[in-house]
Amino acid sequence: MQVAEILRQRLTAGEIKPGEALPSEAELQREFGIARTTARRAVALLREDGVVHTVPNEGTFAGPAGEQARQRDRDLPMFRKIARDIADQIAGGAIQPRRPIPSETTLMQRYEVARETVRRAVSLLREQGWVYTQPQRGSYASPQERWPEPDRPSEM
Repeated sequence: MQVAEILRQRLTAGEIKPGEALPSEAELQREFGIARTTARRAVALLREDGVVHTVPNEGTFAGPAGEQARQRDRDLPMFRKIARDIADQIAGGAIQPRRPIPSETTLMQRYEVARETVRRAVSLLREQGWVYTQPQRGSYASPQERWPEPDRPSEM
């Protein structure tokens, strides 16, 4: 609760501005000398109070979700949007672990993009642990234990 209160004071004082990213769990661990679960709880308290909002695969941001999130969506490169959509489908259960994700051709048609854009999206998902690829067979949703931490900012 102490860490949450310090972050709340920084938000109120304008040290962290609306729409700006909060420090990651790892940064909070280093700064305060706390466990990762303690950092996670501090952010969860602020989120429950509506002081911050979390964008899956992006991080936690100051203020309630709103226009800043919509602006970030508009500014996001297409391969990152595709990667985020697929990660959301995996996290939401629409694509089960160890089951194939849509093929390159399907994704190219669905998003009206080039093959290279789809490949960049799948590569990003692979780097983050959302999918794994078997040569000549395709890409599959990773088991849940390989998924990125929920509040960890990623590069999507």
